[in-house]
Amino acid sequence: MIQLLFVVILLEMVMILAFLFKTPFRKLVILGLDQIKRGRGPVVVATVAATVFVVLMTNVYGVVKIRASRIDKAAVLSPTDQVLMIKHLLDATLMGCSLFLALMIDRLHHYIRELRIRRKSMEALKKQNRGSEDGKSSILDQMKVSENEMATLRARLKQLESDIETKTKDVHTAESNVLALRKQSEGFLLEYDRLLEENQKLKSQLKSLDWRVSRLGSKKDS
Repeated sequence: MIQLLFVVILLEMVMILAFLFKTPFRKLVILGLDQIKRGRGPVVVATVAATVFVVLMTNVYGVVKIRASRIDKAAVLSPTDQVLMIKHLLDATLMGCSLFLALMIDRLHHYIRELRIRRKSMEALKKQNRGSEDGKSSILDQMKVSENEMATLRARLKQLESDIETKTKDVHTAESNVLALRKQSEGFLLEYDRLLEENQKLKSQLKSLDWRVSRLGSKKDS
């Protein structure tokens, strides 16, 4: 029993040392403990620990019982009682150390797992921050491109507005020219009508003159 407890304590010390230094052996120990804590492993471990604790308390009770029996008799402990008491003390001490080291291993394993989880969460947050920064930079690039396109469109719009103003001025000029030509053509029509009237008058006058001339010629012939 004592040899087994020494072996258990040595193994627990080796596991604690493995937790303290970052080596491949620590990964194996962590994986082994992860497997133990899955399924029915915690129940088995709790049962073993409870059994060891009960045996520990039994040894402590044996030591107390031996001391109490000798105090009542007011006598010195016999060699047999001394050997039994020392054995009980040694067993109780080794069992207490093994339980304490097992508790330390459990806590170290728990803290290492939490540390790994926090590191993974921190890495995930860093990746998200990098992704968000990349997204922000891409959004800023898109905004710059859109701003440049808007500036180009504004310049083109101004150019189109100036062209429209120029064309509008040309249209107004053409309309004024058309109005002037229309007025001029109206004046030409009036002048044409007047000339036609004068032509008619001149023709009538010529006819009357020809008629008079022909009458005068006929009078002279007679």
